[in-house]
Amino acid sequence: MKRRIMLIAGLIGLVAVLSGCTEVNQPITPESEGFWNSYIVYPLSWLITYFADLTGDNYGVAIIIVTLILRLAILPLMIKQMRNSKAMQALQPEMQKLREKYSSKDQKTQQKLQQETMGLFQKNNVNPLAGCFPLLVQMPILIGFYHAIMRTQEIANHNFLWFDLGERDPYFILPVVAGITTFIQQKMMMAGTANQNPQMAMLLYLMPIMIVVFAVTFPAALSLYWVVGNLFMIVQTFFINGPQIKPAVEQSGGAKK
Repeated sequence: MKRRIMLIAGLIGLVAVLSGCTEVNQPITPESEGFWNSYIVYPLSWLITYFADLTGDNYGVAIIIVTLILRLAILPLMIKQMRNSKAMQALQPEMQKLREKYSSKDQKTQQKLQQETMGLFQKNNVNPLAGCFPLLVQMPILIGFYHAIMRTQEIANHNFLWFDLGERDPYFILPVVAGITTFIQQKMMMAGTANQNPQMAMLLYLMPIMIVVFAVTFPAALSLYWVVGNLFMIVQTFFINGPQIKPAVEQSGGAKK
């Protein structure tokens, strides 16, 4: 879990680096040079513009369509992550036995604990870092989406529902919805495990807060991407983990009482 937190911290640093690796105010065009512009930002900008043309210059609908396409593209990776999370949860009793067996804090005992834990993972074909892979994939897409939105001039000139796509949501509705849907989506994915791991419980509340803070400062188009992506994940998680979610949530509520 510590590795996961370190990875998330590293990705936040990556956001800061990549956000500044190109001029945000520089329009994105087919002539834009560099790997980042040519293979991530411009293709996303082109997709948004293409679907906007198909929907009568409705860039809000275009962003929703592109978001769903991206989510469908990484769906196999997300399914693999969920299956890995289930396997990790099933191994918790055996991992607890190993921690009790090697409870001593001396270095040799802890090394032995790590070796047997890794052996347990390998025996059951479980990757403890698999839960971070979707985050690794989504982060460049999210940053690329940010640049595509900021640097596609047509988006800034259009609105959708009550907000201008290139500006912040004036009523902060989208940021709040983004935070709420992030919490629901994480709660569903962590059902039955957050109470067992205080660090996971901390992330359950920390991530929605971070999303709201970012969404308040970013253009509403990016918040729209976040909300649609979260809703897709909620539906996806329900259909994959549906039978397990309700009992886990009820058990969690009973434990609190």
